Amino acid sequence: MLQIPHRLLHGPGPSPVAPSVLEALGKPCIGHMDPAFMRIMNEVREMLQLVFRTENAMTLACSGTGSAGAEMLMDNLVEPGDVCLIGINGVFGGRLTDKAKRAGGVVHNLHAEWGQVFDTDEILAKIEELKPALVAFVHAETSTGACQPFDRLAEATHKHGGLLVMDCVTSLTGLPVEIDAWGVDAAYSGTQKCLSCPPGLSPVTLSERAMHKANNRKTPANSWYLDLNLVGNYWGGSRAYHHTAPVNMNYGLHEALRLALEEGLENRWARHQRVHELLKAGLVERGFEYASDPEHSLPMLNLVRVPDTIADEAAARRQLLEEHQLEIGGGLGKLAGECWRIGIMGHGAREENVSAILSALDAVVAQPV
Repeated sequence: MLQIPHRLLHGPGPSPVAPSVLEALGKPCIGHMDPAFMRIMNEVREMLQLVFRTENAMTLACSGTGSAGAEMLMDNLVEPGDVCLIGINGVFGGRLTDKAKRAGGVVHNLHAEWGQVFDTDEILAKIEELKPALVAFVHAETSTGACQPFDRLAEATHKHGGLLVMDCVTSLTGLPVEIDAWGVDAAYSGTQKCLSCPPGLSPVTLSERAMHKANNRKTPANSWYLDLNLVGNYWGGSRAYHHTAPVNMNYGLHEALRLALEEGLENRWARHQRVHELLKAGLVERGFEYASDPEHSLPMLNLVRVPDTIADEAAARRQLLEEHQLEIGGGLGKLAGECWRIGIMGHGAREENVSAILSALDAVVAQPV
């Protein structure tokens, strides 16, 4: 029989999963064309609209992780020759760039130091210069713990007929994500972060403006599997069969969304902030230094510098995992070996989890590793 250790998941994801979500995943599998499953899909879409704060009809759970959601948007919204403006201040801005280029986009990048955010006026000036068909930024950069403001970008983007795209993989239900109020045309997220569902689905939403682009392409979408003309039909049009949806994963997402809405989004955002401040106070008291912009730091992803007392940071993380069942993340890209990423997301953003994190760090960091 399969034996799985019980871990305290406090890295960059996946996050701890609520017992009722795990229970939902174990419910009987039915067919992906079963009318009962179609009703579940409708309810998932309605709840996703609420957490995205949008009325977008094209809101669905893309089959695949957040990376699949990103590819769905790039493959449908970028045509060969389209000018794209994409910000890189961490790993995931770089991945968006790669996806847009693979879709044929002519990509221009803005760069910011890892852990910092972009100056909005700088973005607006670049939009005015390039008049891009697509503007994309990462709202919550998982590799650096930085939160990029989005509230002033839509008007400038739309002025020239462009589309505004948001990566909110780590922020959805942990921070305000206001798709309609901010004028975001398309966004994608992941189930395994603040939604506290296992990885496997990517919540996606697109405005009418974005769907007009997807439906009136001069060339077919770069991916058959992620083609919104086909997938969208399965999720809301004629319900035509496209691919076999991960039925039980949708059960889990349904329950995770129900829990988020039952708690209330404002209450959930406040809980993430409160627990973040508790963790930050404990880390700072122990001499940890944050590596992200203090004015634009994520509450659910804490980027801290590895203490000088740690000679081998990978060995220290391995000790935390093996001796204390605590998973935290190492740095990515240029921050590899220099920083740790400590997540407090969704079901794991609780006072007792902060106590467990600090106790484990006390046991390991106090010892030279």
